[in-house]
Amino acid sequence: MYIVFSVLIAIVSVILILIVLVQNSKGGGLASNFASSNQVMGVRKTADFLERATWTLAVALLVFSLGASMSIDRTTVDNAKSAMEKVIDSETPAVTTEENNDFNNDENATEETAEPAKEKPAEPVQ
Repeated sequence: MYIVFSVLIAIVSVILILIVLVQNSKGGGLASNFASSNQVMGVRKTADFLERATWTLAVALLVFSLGASMSIDRTTVDNAKSAMEKVIDSETPAVTTEENNDFNNDENATEETAEPAKEKPAEPVQ
């Protein structure tokens, strides 16, 4: 259903672009071509038709966009995990409350100082 909405959005967008380009922009456009000859539709009826078509297509574009967003399948997206989440879940062991309590207990705490480094630092490469 999402693909149908996407195709409809593309079609409506192209038609809307064409109708906006045809409209009368302060003296130009398709309506000015009918000014000299009064054929089936006069100048005013052409402008009314183009305005009505613009509003209709704009509303259709809005409705199709909302329909497309509501038709997206969300069941696979909600259950999927990213690659980072899978790595984190597989490498991180779970800490139980008993292990956590042992570290916080003052009886088991010992004061250890870090020993100085016995190796000489590497020389910078020149």
